[in-house]
Order: sequence, then C-alpha cells, then structure tokens
Amino acid sequence: MPPDTTSVFDLSPAEKLQLVEDLWDDLAATPEAIPIHEWQKQELARRKANLAKNPAATISWEAVKRSLRRWRRSATR
Repeated sequence: MPPDTTSVFDLSPAEKLQLVEDLWDDLAATPEAIPIHEWQKQELARRKANLAKNPAATISWEAVKRSLRRWRRSATR
C-alpha cells in the first residue's frame, strides 16, 4: 500500500487554519530558536531609539483599531 500522499493544499480551510495555529504554537514555544536577521535587529534598534526620543509620537493599540475600523467602514461604502 503506497504512503498517504495528501498535500497540505488538499486540506479544508478549517484544517489549514488548524495546521497554521499548530505550527505557530510550536514556534512560539521556543522563540529563541527563531533566527533573526541582522537587518531586523537594526530595524528594531532604530524603532526603539525613535520611541525613546519621541514617546509622544506613539499611538495606542485601541486608537489603531478604531482607525482601522473607520477606514474599513469608509472603504466598504
């Protein structure tokens, strides 16, 4: 009997979502094992320095969500 050759592309949307969640959970369990490129480290350092210099320039997560909701409502009209 040949091995099961089911591809992830053959999965239902719900099964694909579950697979992605499972993979994400597995990666999140060992964040130190995820490689970070030098350019990513530099970008994070740049953003952190910018935040330290301009703390008033931040936007709360709640404000971002409100803005996105307003944009979404206006885009669907």
